[in-house]
Amino acid sequence: MTQNDEQQFFLGVDGGGSKCKAIVMSMNNKILGSGISGPANPSNGLELTVSSIVESAGLALKDAGLENVKLSDLVAGVGLAGMNLPSLFTQMSDWQHPFKDMYLSTDLLIACLGAHQGKDGAVIIIGTGSCGFSHVNNQQFIVGGHGFPQGDKGAGAWFGLEAVKHVLLSLDGIIGTSSMNIPLLKCLKVSNSVELIEVTAGKPASFYAQLANIVFTATDNGDEIAMKLVKDGAKYISDVARLLVQRNTMPMSLVGGIAPLLFSWLDADIQEQLSKPLASPEEGAVFFAKQQSTLLSQQC
Repeated sequence: MTQNDEQQFFLGVDGGGSKCKAIVMSMNNKILGSGISGPANPSNGLELTVSSIVESAGLALKDAGLENVKLSDLVAGVGLAGMNLPSLFTQMSDWQHPFKDMYLSTDLLIACLGAHQGKDGAVIIIGTGSCGFSHVNNQQFIVGGHGFPQGDKGAGAWFGLEAVKHVLLSLDGIIGTSSMNIPLLKCLKVSNSVELIEVTAGKPASFYAQLANIVFTATDNGDEIAMKLVKDGAKYISDVARLLVQRNTMPMSLVGGIAPLLFSWLDADIQEQLSKPLASPEEGAVFFAKQQSTLLSQQC
């Protein structure tokens, strides 16, 4: 497949604390290829973020078989974690990107646009971090999204950190041993509390998010400590959803890697109000790029 003057390719990028996902789409919204690279949250480093974006874009082009298409041919919609912070948004806006055009937004907005195919609605993102977000009549409302470790309750990084904290308490003899102990120590290749502290101190959200599955596996074994953690996280997410519902009556979806693990733990009334996402955040990023490109052309 080659590019011609009548065909424009779009790039959709969803960057978060653990990975950066990109897709290449045609003008008629057909996904041609995809790519995944490392973390792309500017709060953890601008250089790593832009490197991950470029890498995932290149992988998506390769997957699409678009050998004759360059990054400079692509109109890119880029949604990143942390873009709700003005200082980070400014830094990313100043990036001398390699694309034909780049339209920058939050990971929240592109997830919402994807979930509802460009229409108004709400999403609760539960991945490495957590946040509630609605987009109605061009008005945005955010609940949470304060970042790790001060926020992001109910998300992957939070579950991972809580698991480490509980294992440390059990190693000190303050609480009983959990079925999380052995798999967590094995995963991190440590055997005591001192080694556990050494290997976890100062680590970013993506590091802790990789430990989240240990908590959910322990709940399958009936572990009371793990079940208490999951119930606590699920209550927070249910409360976030309830705030969104109280503000507006609209479609609401749950998205992110932890979403399928936590869904059944949410309050029953919240489960009933959640609808399946219609498209991915990366597709939402393309919807955003097309919307912004159209608005810009109308202004001209």
